[in-house]
Amino acid sequence: MQKLHHQTLGAGKPIVLIHGWAMHSGIWQDFAERLAGHYQVTLVDLPGHGHSGPLTPFTLENITDRLAQTLPDKPCCWLGWSLGAAVVLEMARRFPERVDRLVLVAGNPCFLQQNGWPGMKPDVLDKFAANLQQDTQATLTRFLAIQVMALANAKALAKSLKTAVLSRPMPDNTALQGGLDILKTTDLRPALAAATVPVLVVLGKKDSLVPAALSHALPHCQPAAQVCLLEQAAHTPFLSHPEEMLALLKDFMENQR
Repeated sequence: MQKLHHQTLGAGKPIVLIHGWAMHSGIWQDFAERLAGHYQVTLVDLPGHGHSGPLTPFTLENITDRLAQTLPDKPCCWLGWSLGAAVVLEMARRFPERVDRLVLVAGNPCFLQQNGWPGMKPDVLDKFAANLQQDTQATLTRFLAIQVMALANAKALAKSLKTAVLSRPMPDNTALQGGLDILKTTDLRPALAAATVPVLVVLGKKDSLVPAALSHALPHCQPAAQVCLLEQAAHTPFLSHPEEMLALLKDFMENQR
């Protein structure tokens, strides 16, 4: 089995950062360097993203198998952003001995809106998937803009986001379509409900992909979770509000048991 591209910075309690759909671990670089002043931080390119080879089929089971085979077999804090939140929840479900804390950043255990659960409308995701097949580059460019469009400095953030994304090879189509399938079909609310480790969820009130209403729904799923809604953040709080994110993580790592 081919191992995933990864990089480790700093020393201390271990934290693994898992990026979102169509991205790669380079998106974390500035924030990871700040975090590495306090902890041992490992950045991973998911299969078919960045410098990691492809994976067929691109499923949560296969992704987590690859992560388990790549990284040291020891308990870590797993932090997942967006699609990465589904990956770390699946790690906690399948490999609980490797997970001692969970952090979900702009992530939703059930990404689609259903039965009163706040999420993206199914037809919006279907249209996005159709656009991806017609014009991958244009769809990805629009996706980058959507992540920061509600912020005052959206133009500058979108530019830095695009620069970071283009610093490594574009994701392959199998990974892109597989990632959308995961978002469309996966419901990890039972995994979140079953989690026995400390859980931190960080959401942005201006996020157009993961609704702020999720902050009210999550405690019903996992009452012990610490849910933080950043008033001025959107889908990329580690880029737009790195100091707030760092403070939240330090408090969570040091004070949650």
